[in-house]
Order: sequence, then C-alpha cells, then structure tokens
Amino acid sequence: MENRSLEDRLRDPLTRREAFADLLKQFSEPLYWQIRRLVSDHDDADDLLQNTFMKAWAAMDDFRGDAKLSTWLHKIALNEALTHLDKQKRRPTTSLDAENDEGLSVAGTLEADDYFDGDEAHELFRQAIGTLPAKQQLVFNMKYFDDMKYEDIAEITGTTVGALKATYHFAVKKIEQFLKSR
Repeated sequence: MENRSLEDRLRDPLTRREAFADLLKQFSEPLYWQIRRLVSDHDDADDLLQNTFMKAWAAMDDFRGDAKLSTWLHKIALNEALTHLDKQKRRPTTSLDAENDEGLSVAGTLEADDYFDGDEAHELFRQAIGTLPAKQQLVFNMKYFDDMKYEDIAEITGTTVGALKATYHFAVKKIEQFLKSR
C-alpha cells in the first residue's frame, strides 16, 4: 500500500472508506472527551460523537485542507455539542435536587456515571467547571484538558488569541474561587 497521508486517502474515492476507518480510530477518543467535557451525559456525548463523524463523512468532499484535519473535526464536534447545549437550554429547567428517570438528582448524575471514578476531588473540579459559562467551559476544556494551542482554539472557535487568553484566565479564576469556597 502506498504511504499516503490520511487526508489524501480520504479525498480519493477508492481509499476513502478504509481511510475513514483510520480516522475513526485516531480521533474517536479525543473528540469524545472534547464533547464529554461539555455534555455531562455519556449517551448524549456518544450520540454527538456519532453525529460528528456522520457530518464529517457527508462533508468529506468539501474538506479543502485549509485547516488541519484535526481542527476541522474538532470544529464539527464543538458545533454538535453547542447545538445540543442550546437545545437543552430551551427545555424546561429542573432543580439540581430534582430526580431523573433513574432516581438520581441532576447534581448526582456525574457521580453515578461509570465513565468517571468517584474521586471526590475530581468531582469537585468537574462541578467547578460546570459553573462556568459555556464559552469559558469550552476554552478551559480545550486548553487545560486537550492542551491545545491558543492559535488552534482560535481557528476552531473563530475567536482571537487575546480574547481566548482572557477567557481562560477568567475561567481559572472562577474555578479557583469555587474550589476555595468548598
């Protein structure tokens, strides 16, 4: 087999399916965690990841390579997560103490999730992040957890590097305040 880049193989209709399988292997986990940090429910994150890859597959002919493949995929995942969060905001809100179908409070959803350990410090940190506005959560998650460069985040979000640095700084300060108050 030729030693061609993943992008080249994705552009070629003869190698696209096999290349897309490689893309899934390479990007499923990082994209899942990008989405999951914004969406607290595993099943929702899983659905959004699937939607991300379906949209990427459908738009593969439109990928021009102006951005890195990873940046393009992260942007699709981000848009899926933000659209989901917008839809959730429009639904009637419930109290943090209200119970869901499984009898868990909204605040207890993460604690009962099999994909997170029950570590108290980790849970407190997740709660602190959860108090941030959506934009700050997004920037904090991409910088802190994904260790993305500000330039890459700027390309994904369409925000300036200076604004991202300020957003990250304010997010860190709010998280520190939350943790100190506990």
